[in-house]
Amino acid sequence: MSRKAKIIRKTKETNISAEVNLDGKGKYQIKTKIGFLDHMLEQLSKHSLIDMKVVAKGDTHIDLHHTTEDTGIAIGEAIKKAAGNLKGIKRFSSKIIPMDETLTRVSMDISNRPYLIWKVDLKVEKLGEMDTELFKEWFQAFSQAAGITLHVENIYGDNSHHKIESCFKALARSLREALEIDKRIKNILPSTKGKL
Repeated sequence: MSRKAKIIRKTKETNISAEVNLDGKGKYQIKTKIGFLDHMLEQLSKHSLIDMKVVAKGDTHIDLHHTTEDTGIAIGEAIKKAAGNLKGIKRFSSKIIPMDETLTRVSMDISNRPYLIWKVDLKVEKLGEMDTELFKEWFQAFSQAAGITLHVENIYGDNSHHKIESCFKALARSLREALEIDKRIKNILPSTKGKL
């Protein structure tokens, strides 16, 4: 079963192509024209082992909000489409990832009930050219589009770059585990409801 998908998202504000292979090796081609976002999406691909190709053009002459948010939507939709009927997935995952002085926990349920809990305080207003408030917007858009209950908590840390990067790496490792096919139930939906 091939777990690949491509999403094209066009609005008056953005034009985004997102391709994923859930059973890849973490190969990536990321071009959003937002340097720090590219860096984070490369981390997401590399550590989740999801092959990812993302090309985004947006109204960055206004600000980076629309491109950031819509990139989260497109990647989330692509992952949801690639995951298909969700039969056999492990569904749940929780990962704690360190980065130097920083420790971050991401827990998820691929439940088709999107929800974001975001407990990440950042001391600076910008990382690179990105307003730091945009990271919550990306995670919100991603969780909604992917249908994932997602809890992101920076447990402690000082450096804002480390905090955000550890969030993306913890998301990546959680996705890697939760989307993995459990050989013991590979044709069974992991829910007593019979539907996710």
